[in-house]
Amino acid sequence: MIRVLLADDEAMIRSALAALLRLEEDIEVVAECADGTEAVAEALRLQPDVCVLDLEMPGLDGVEVAALLSRRIATRSVVVTRHARPGVLRRALSSGVAGFLPKSRGADEVARVVRRVAAGERYVDPEIAADALADERCPLTPRELDVLRVGRRGETTGQIARALSLAPGTVRNHVSVILGKLGVQTRQQAVLIAEENGWI
Repeated sequence: MIRVLLADDEAMIRSALAALLRLEEDIEVVAECADGTEAVAEALRLQPDVCVLDLEMPGLDGVEVAALLSRRIATRSVVVTRHARPGVLRRALSSGVAGFLPKSRGADEVARVVRRVAAGERYVDPEIAADALADERCPLTPRELDVLRVGRRGETTGQIARALSLAPGTVRNHVSVILGKLGVQTRQQAVLIAEENGWI
């Protein structure tokens, strides 16, 4: 049996997928979680073979959950998302995610992907893969991305500076360059673009 943990903050989707996967003879759903924090706790406790994680969850998103788990236990992760942005795919794959597919796929396809991932393979939805190959590269430097990542929840310039061991003036300079590169007026707008493209 392939032991599967499901995590999705939308209860109807989570319970429907769980019910459909339970119809498969070789899949056992061992946990249904409503957010990323619960998914991490339950996965560490139950050590499932595969975690099927929604990308957009409160607290920790699916990619963050997968990254945390890949460093702690042998479980493999599949991320599903309603908005399959190419940049998110790159972030997911670099975080150890073994499967990536849109929520528009049926439960039978999710089951097939779970089997492939449990067998040690990787799976990326072909449409998402094609979009990722055609997508533009991130124009920001790693340090500029660090500034956005650390300040993504509205942290002050001083807080970002302390977290990154930088001078506040250096952080302000980075923010100015980021705004210019992305053609936006505020740091919040820059964070939104970076998140939508999967850069942070």
